[in-house]
Amino acid sequence: MEPGARALCMRCNATLRHARADSLNKSLALNTAALVLLLMSASTTMMHVSIAGILRSADLFTGPLNLQQNGIWQLAVVVLFTTVAAPLLKLVAMVYVLAGVRMQRPPRHLRRVFAWVDRLRPWAMIEVYLLGVAVAYVKLLDIVSIDIGFALYTLVLLMLTMGWADSSLDHQAVWEAMERRGLTGDGVDHAALASTQPGEGAIGCDVCGMVSRPGHNGHARCPRCESVLEARKPNSIHRTWALMMASLILYIPANLYPVLTVISFGSGAPSTILGGVEELITAGMLPLAALVFFASILVPVLKLVGLTILLVSTQMRSTGRLRDRTRLYRIVDAVGRWSMIDIFMESILVALVQFGALATIDPGFGAIAFAGVVIITMFAAEGFDPRLMWDAAARRAEAAT
Repeated sequence: MEPGARALCMRCNATLRHARADSLNKSLALNTAALVLLLMSASTTMMHVSIAGILRSADLFTGPLNLQQNGIWQLAVVVLFTTVAAPLLKLVAMVYVLAGVRMQRPPRHLRRVFAWVDRLRPWAMIEVYLLGVAVAYVKLLDIVSIDIGFALYTLVLLMLTMGWADSSLDHQAVWEAMERRGLTGDGVDHAALASTQPGEGAIGCDVCGMVSRPGHNGHARCPRCESVLEARKPNSIHRTWALMMASLILYIPANLYPVLTVISFGSGAPSTILGGVEELITAGMLPLAALVFFASILVPVLKLVGLTILLVSTQMRSTGRLRDRTRLYRIVDAVGRWSMIDIFMESILVALVQFGALATIDPGFGAIAFAGVVIITMFAAEGFDPRLMWDAAARRAEAAT
């Protein structure tokens, strides 16, 4: 494919590939720059606050550390993984793979490392974290004096650089480069695969995207990346229902129990997610209140409703609005991570506002339940296979004829 060209699915109009000019070199440079920015962000101070002459500072590790000291170690692990570990692993993996394919003797395991990049991408939440920092900043203005640290500026640059790196990467170009260097499995016959006709049992690899014709042993592997080939995600419907029910159960305590308690000069009260939105409205911060309401209340509800629509319509073998339902799945899969704004905001507040009798913010159990809702719904969306909707509709159409 020529640079700039797109390959679209003939059935649902999704972009299968977008060819980029000089994708490998540009992506290597951008991912290297992003890795440097992440290391700078992790080693410098993000914010300073003071009240009555008492000074506190916060960096990327202060929030998880304070959450752990408050006995909320589950939340500390989630925040540390999504803000430091996942971005770091993703960037290191990308730099290693893109630099490795240029070596005279590239490592044989590059394809396994590259296969993990897409799995890490949804969990690297730098842009969501920055929105959480923005919400926390507005809340802190009424309590303490604030100074912005160097790390916050590098985090903004990191967010922009990671977005640019992701948009400039042509994943298929990376796999093709590995093929040319002899790093992929044996038996890749593109001419034979290109002539595969519908109904011949071809399977698209979920890892590298290559279409293959599996053998007859029932344990087929992709000839390019050697991942196990599955025509459809196993037990997709049942697994998605189970995860969705679990998240629905957790959604109740997530909204009933307080997510944090703010105590200022000896007075204060626990605050739920909805209570935090009401506080922002009372303070006249309507745009920020709308953002928190959308991300923390509306998005989880819409995800649960959207997944229910997809599951029920698939099991009923509905033939209507297949493209629209496929778009709904993409939206549900994409927006879930943005609900972490409240969790990130809380990690900043707990880290910075610890001034004894003057002002203190403590985390609540509701935050653990809410983080569970976000994570489980992300797994539920990932576990659903939208191709099942098209399969069910096709079976119903065949039965009608």
